[in-house]
Amino acid sequence: MNGTLLITILFSVLAALVGFGAAWVILRRIGDTKIASAEENARRIISEAEKESEIKKKEALLEAREEWYKVKSNFEREFQNRRNEIQKIEKRLQEKESGLDKRIEALGKREKDIQFRERTLSGREKGITLREQELEKALQAQNEKLEKIAQMTAEEAKRELKGNLIGEAKLEAAATIKSIKETAERDAEKEAREVIISAIYRCAADHAVETTVSVVNLPNEEMKGRIIGREGRNIRSFETATGIDVIVDDTPEAVILSGYDPVRREVARMALEKLISDGRIHPTRIEEIVEKTQKEMEMIIRETGEQACFDVGVQGLHLDIIKLLGKLRYRTSYGQNVLQHSKEVAMLAGLMAVELGLDPNIAKRSGLLHDVGKAIDRETEGTHTEIGATFLGRLGENPLIVNAVAAHHGDVPAESPYPILVQAADAISGARPGARREPLEAYVKRLEKLEELADSFKGVSKAFAIQAGREVRVIVECETVDDLMATILAGDIAKRIEQEMEYPGQIKVTVIRETRATEFAK
Repeated sequence: MNGTLLITILFSVLAALVGFGAAWVILRRIGDTKIASAEENARRIISEAEKESEIKKKEALLEAREEWYKVKSNFEREFQNRRNEIQKIEKRLQEKESGLDKRIEALGKREKDIQFRERTLSGREKGITLREQELEKALQAQNEKLEKIAQMTAEEAKRELKGNLIGEAKLEAAATIKSIKETAERDAEKEAREVIISAIYRCAADHAVETTVSVVNLPNEEMKGRIIGREGRNIRSFETATGIDVIVDDTPEAVILSGYDPVRREVARMALEKLISDGRIHPTRIEEIVEKTQKEMEMIIRETGEQACFDVGVQGLHLDIIKLLGKLRYRTSYGQNVLQHSKEVAMLAGLMAVELGLDPNIAKRSGLLHDVGKAIDRETEGTHTEIGATFLGRLGENPLIVNAVAAHHGDVPAESPYPILVQAADAISGARPGARREPLEAYVKRLEKLEELADSFKGVSKAFAIQAGREVRVIVECETVDDLMATILAGDIAKRIEQEMEYPGQIKVTVIRETRATEFAK
């Protein structure tokens, strides 16, 4: 049995070896076949690749040749263009060269002409020099003969002639000055009148006159006792709260409020009217009403300032400046309301600026703010121009406007035309009939000063101040002052008035010269 198993195993091993050998032979043949096929494919691919490379090589050569032909043709064409341009340039250069040759030839001819003229002029110059010498000798001989005939030397004759010429020149100069002055005054006065009248006619403003007292009407006489109160406690409380004196006198059904500060006086008037209307008058109520009225006054002042800005068309002012403008409503100067005066100056300055081609906004702003310092001049030391300019500068106003405020009375130099416009508008507003009141004593002194100043000139017989000091008429001695000297005298008097006197508006100087012949019939 063991032998059978062994034989079986051997047969199995032999069968396996035979199968393996057969499989190996088969696989080898299959592999050889695949290798042969792969080699054939490789040779075929290489052959095709070589063919394609040859085709692409030929195509690349063809494209390179075409590109070369294009570049060659472009180069030849550009070369031809450059050659044509060079030929044109050479042609122009030849033309310019021929033109230069012609010019050189012409310059040569001119040089020869100039040399010929120089020789001619040198000859003439020698001849002129000889003639001048002869003329000097002849003039010297003639002067000697004239000195013998006139019996005076040449220097004496010059002095006498100079004196005569100076006199004649003065008369001619006076006549010329008079003519020029009349022409200038006629034209300038006409143009200035048109500008100013146009501005005045287009500016309409109401004018109010405020004083240092306010009168409060009472419903009856009994109200005076209630205002005074028991032992005067009500009136003392009212005066302490407002800072205004209350005058209770014999005036029927009225009391008077007196105070230097117009704003406080207005607060006192409004508060007293409210107390009278309410009927409850005692110290606590007085303090309450006065405090409430002060707040109302602050609102009124602000609204008044804003309305003034709106009326003249000024925008962008600082709130503190607007409040100061509102306070000017209760401030007067020579009897003229300062706020109304400022609005009028703003309108006049703006209108004149338009006529003169300047900025009307700067002119109106300068005119409106020119007297803003008067709102606080009682609280601060200095002139109202200095106070106003400092205040505006601190709040960042335009330097031109600050200078116009500071210079509108000539305290500082003007840096632009706007201070001059404000000065003119200020003078027009102040000089308008009825705008300001002048104390009688100052008025009389001004008239006397005018007449005295005119009388101080040589040749003046009598001087009269007329038309409320707006004109001075000067009568001169006809033997001492002639017509031409009268013109000079009028100008000298006007200059003295400008230098030595202060006055609103302008003063007209009229010099009168007349000849009177008197005879008596017997």
